[in-house]
Amino acid sequence: MSDTQVEPSVISYSGGISACEKCGQWQWALVLFGEMRRAKVELNAIFSYNAGISACEKGRRWQQALSLLSEMRDAGLELDVVGYSGGISACEKGGQWRPALLLLGDMREARVEHDVISCNAGISACREGGQWQQALFLLSVMWAWKLEPNVVITTLGSAHARRASSGSGPCR
Repeated sequence: MSDTQVEPSVISYSGGISACEKCGQWQWALVLFGEMRRAKVELNAIFSYNAGISACEKGRRWQQALSLLSEMRDAGLELDVVGYSGGISACEKGGQWRPALLLLGDMREARVEHDVISCNAGISACREGGQWQQALFLLSVMWAWKLEPNVVITTLGSAHARRASSGSGPCR
C-alpha cells in the first residue's frame, strides 16, 4: 500500500458542501467552507460558493447566503444565475422580499440573464411579504421577457389581480 496522501481540492470540498446541503446540514456546509479558507483551497463561483449559497437557502439562512454573494463580489468572482437564484430563494424562504428584489436588480445590472427560477423566487418572496403589487409587476416582467411562470405563480398572480381590482386591498 502506498503512503501517498490525497490533497483536498475545490472539488472534494465542494462535494462535501453539496452533500451537506442535500442533507439539510447548512451549519456543516459553512464549517467546510471555512475549512477551505483555512486550507487555502481556491474558492470559486461555480463549485464552492454556489454550493454554499444553496446550503444556506435550504437552511433558510438568507443572511449567510447574502454574505457569500457579497464575498464573491469582493473576491472579484463573476456571479451567475445559479448563485443569484440561490440568494433570491434564500430571501424568499426567509420572508425577505426587499433583498430578493435587490438581487433581481443586481442581476440585471450585472447583465446576468434572469430565469424562471430567479423570477418565481422573487414573486414568492413578494407574496410572503404581502407585496402583491410587486409580485404582479414581476409576473408581468416575466411575460415581457418571454419566461413561463409556473402554474402556482400564475394562479397566485391571478388571485391577487382579482382581489386588487375588487378593491379588497393587499392580500396574502
